[in-house]
Amino acid sequence: MLIEFKVKNYRSIKEEQTLSMVKSSAKELEDTNTFTTPEKKKSIKLLNSATIYGPNAAGKSNLLKAMKTMRELILDSDSKIKRGTKLPITPFLLDSETKNEPTEFEVIFISKNVRYQYGFMVNSEMILEEWLYAFPEGASQTWFEREYKESKNDTEWYFGSKFSGNKKIWSESTRKNALFLSTATQLNSEQLKPVYDWFNDTFHILESTVRLDPGFTYDLYQKEKYKKRINDFLNVADLDIEELNITEEDFDSTSLPSDMPEDIREKICEDLKDKKMLDVVSVHKSLQGESIHFDFDDESDGTRKFLAFIGPWIDSLESGNVLVIDELHDNFHPLMVRFLIELFHNKEMNTSNAQLIFTSHDTSVMTQEIFRRDQIWFCEKNNKASEYFSLIEFKPRKGVTDIEKSYFSGRYGALPYFKSIVNSMEAKTDGEE
Repeated sequence: MLIEFKVKNYRSIKEEQTLSMVKSSAKELEDTNTFTTPEKKKSIKLLNSATIYGPNAAGKSNLLKAMKTMRELILDSDSKIKRGTKLPITPFLLDSETKNEPTEFEVIFISKNVRYQYGFMVNSEMILEEWLYAFPEGASQTWFEREYKESKNDTEWYFGSKFSGNKKIWSESTRKNALFLSTATQLNSEQLKPVYDWFNDTFHILESTVRLDPGFTYDLYQKEKYKKRINDFLNVADLDIEELNITEEDFDSTSLPSDMPEDIREKICEDLKDKKMLDVVSVHKSLQGESIHFDFDDESDGTRKFLAFIGPWIDSLESGNVLVIDELHDNFHPLMVRFLIELFHNKEMNTSNAQLIFTSHDTSVMTQEIFRRDQIWFCEKNNKASEYFSLIEFKPRKGVTDIEKSYFSGRYGALPYFKSIVNSMEAKTDGEE
């Protein structure tokens, strides 16, 4: 469960920006769009979803990229990132000061019914600071803190009394460009495992649904537990598909194009010689009720995308994942987008309190029938830097219920501004004269 995400000095983001999933005092859609955290003490109400609107190049995607970068730094710290490897950090470059300053990430979340607050400060060379606080009984416990001291060219460590294990070995094994959370977990810290596992198993970021691999859905479909659910989704989505036939076949080199260069052919054959290939067929019903089989590659782009998409969707609803998606509207009809969103607001479907965060240009779902005001966020640039704010910050006008209309009227900002091409050309011509 995600409570809050913060980022500072990352790409188009200059000042610290916060995306909060904490429910406001507003009462609208409280029974469907919110849930209570499972903590024994000091539980709070969270939102099941949040959506971010704004013009192109305003920085909507950069907030999601920040989440993805934080996650990758954690998961790659002890495997892909080696000594001396540059870290994938891009600060705000349009200011002479911030381009040389570190980037900061922090997330507050719940894993295994315990609240955690974890973050770090980083540049392309090293981890400058890292901290983790736990709240197992409602009160804060400092588990660890680290801070790089430039004057000593060394890192200072602090470990709280509630944090146990081989702290000395773990800290000495942590490289300057690696995270302690990742290193200690790989060295068998059982106490840190729920924290690491949340990023690995629960926090999922899809930068674009256009390139989503359907392999995950195919794997789920071959499990009886999920097959019926996926078929139900295909039926509800009115895609005219009764079911899928998925079979495994040995790789056949004769399927490669005859004019393929020999060196490439040999490389492909070597890579795939022991691999199983999936043959996917979609089953339709004719007007006479007969089963007609189509090669799934012949289905429309929208149908293939939906199938690739529905696997992670079903898994998230069942597992209680935090699913983060850039541009949910791509290739989907507005009613399909609405259908997918409302699954997260359906208590019968979303029994594990999964959460959805997405960016979109589809304003047809920007309604009070679907979202609470604290679920709708906007992004715009102020002095070249991205800023994010929620609709809840605007006092509702009496009698005004059309959020989409108010948005396009400019009441909330976060709209694209187009200069007149004619006026711009005229101004340029006048200047030349």
